Amino acid sequence: MTGKDGGGTWTSPDNLGQQEQDFDRALRPKSLSEFVGQDRLRANLSVAIEAARGREEPLDHILFCGPPGLGKTSLAFLLAAEMGGDILVSSGPALSSPKDLVGLLTRLERGDILFLDEIHRLPRSVEEFLYSAMEDQAIDVTLDQGPAARSLRLHLNPFTLVGATTREGLLAAPFRARFGIVERLEPYPVADLVAILQRASVLLGIETDFDAADAIAHRSRGVPRITLRLQRRLRDLAQVRKRSSIDLQICHEGIRALGIDDLGLENLDRELLQALIQRGGGQVGLKTLAACVGESEDTLEVVYEPYLLRLGFLSRTPRGRVATRKAFEHMGAELPTRDGDQADLYGRQA
Repeated sequence: MTGKDGGGTWTSPDNLGQQEQDFDRALRPKSLSEFVGQDRLRANLSVAIEAARGREEPLDHILFCGPPGLGKTSLAFLLAAEMGGDILVSSGPALSSPKDLVGLLTRLERGDILFLDEIHRLPRSVEEFLYSAMEDQAIDVTLDQGPAARSLRLHLNPFTLVGATTREGLLAAPFRARFGIVERLEPYPVADLVAILQRASVLLGIETDFDAADAIAHRSRGVPRITLRLQRRLRDLAQVRKRSSIDLQICHEGIRALGIDDLGLENLDRELLQALIQRGGGQVGLKTLAACVGESEDTLEVVYEPYLLRLGFLSRTPRGRVATRKAFEHMGAELPTRDGDQADLYGRQA
């Protein structure tokens, strides 16, 4: 077993291979009642769905925010199922100009959903093109060029735009304001991840012992996609070992082979912390840190740092990143003696 999975690392919820994407689709809940976790969000959506059905209107435009792997795409498909409409799927990077949107928008029937993943990566021209579509259910298409150019207004069927973003702050304020419902998905507690594993066990046709499910959940960073990915790899190991279930022994053997520790940290996380520790606990710039571990700055900032911040292992300062007392203790390194701000930082993180 190796530490790579479809181009990404085991605990990175991004970069799924095609087979992993197929598995993810097969394990998705088929109705909102089957969706585990995010109780407040599900309650809010249930109210919005019931109200829209009662008025026989499409849902308001919805924006889902939060880290990757928490269920934004699954929720978009569930909304389409609950409203009895179809869903068209695209993403910000795939729409380079307004003309790429015209075909999608004109195909939508009343009540259908247009789901745009990574919506923060839409070019500004495409984003502004969506304004009239969202508010007026109409778009203006320019025909011909030069002096003969003319504008044609196309009226659209009322639809719901569902956007998903991991970088809410990159959305322009006028664009964000056009979403009637804005919901943020939070990392899942262990109990919810265990419930997700138990449901997946039935679909995968292999039992997962409660202790094993609990151990997997504790190492999943609160992300269902990571939880399910680990379960599938442990299922492979159980099959090779001629075991009828994923028990605690199989779990520990598989997790150890993948290089994941008790807190869900993998090799790159530890390399990142080690790079900070080797510099005596001083502040290290993101660009330097990315060069040390061989990853892009954006990947470190979006995928790895949020979990280390939640654990209290990392602090961001105006001049760079700093490993905290907890990081030194977890890595078994001696805490350097510092005066002033850094000593205060270590003290607060104790």
